[in-house]
Amino acid sequence: MLAFANAKINLGLHVTGKRADGYHNLETIFYPVKIYDVVEILDADVLSCTIRGTDIPGNTEDNICLKAYHLLKKDFDLPTQHICLLKNIPIGAGLGGGSADAAFLIKLLNDKFQLSLSQEQMENYARQLGADCAFFILNEAVYAEGKGDEFSEISVDLSGYFLVLVKPDVHVSTAAAYDGIKSTKPITSLKDLIHLPLSEWKANLKNDFEASVFLKYPEIEAIKNSLYQSGAIYASMSGSGSCVYAIFGSAVKLPELERTNKVFYNV
Repeated sequence: MLAFANAKINLGLHVTGKRADGYHNLETIFYPVKIYDVVEILDADVLSCTIRGTDIPGNTEDNICLKAYHLLKKDFDLPTQHICLLKNIPIGAGLGGGSADAAFLIKLLNDKFQLSLSQEQMENYARQLGADCAFFILNEAVYAEGKGDEFSEISVDLSGYFLVLVKPDVHVSTAAAYDGIKSTKPITSLKDLIHLPLSEWKANLKNDFEASVFLKYPEIEAIKNSLYQSGAIYASMSGSGSCVYAIFGSAVKLPELERTNKVFYNV
């Protein structure tokens, strides 16, 4: 069985405070986009994971999909599987690729072995793997708070627009991005700001990570500025970076950005 695990972007991101457990409280809106990894599981004699496509730093044995398998294995008598990952979602880009892979693996295991897990149960497993992992179980736009794993319904539809993602040759460490953050409680919640007309997002929808990340990686800020110069209605870094996305009113081509970056169109 296989699944196509999609990426996400953050429509605004406020870091609102430090938690006692070492994490940060935040508020953001997760929105799914059309860039995909492929996750496949096959019956096997030995548990293993094969990764192709984009290189993932570190040992394969530490891959989040293996952690997801072991998590369910504690509660269910799962047969041994060979996990195959075809990576296309950029790494260190703020797009949630690893979290998506793990969440879709949970859904694959649930379907293949008829575990009869509810959406809530699958989300609870996913929460143990990463702050944004649970989002990919339902995989619809949500308002997220807490560590990024407490969800409320939100109505956001960008299907009538043309979305572009630009990934520079830069890897931003999430931990390092948090080190540079100054947490503040916003005057107006993203729950309300998201309902402003799209033309007002530029002045109102902020990603708190941009200030510190742009200081260290000015090339990311340059991408955002270039997208606005090319006619974007709204542009922002996703998550803790390094990917920048832009919302356009119609289809565009950005050959100048393609020279030194990977550009994904119509996501």
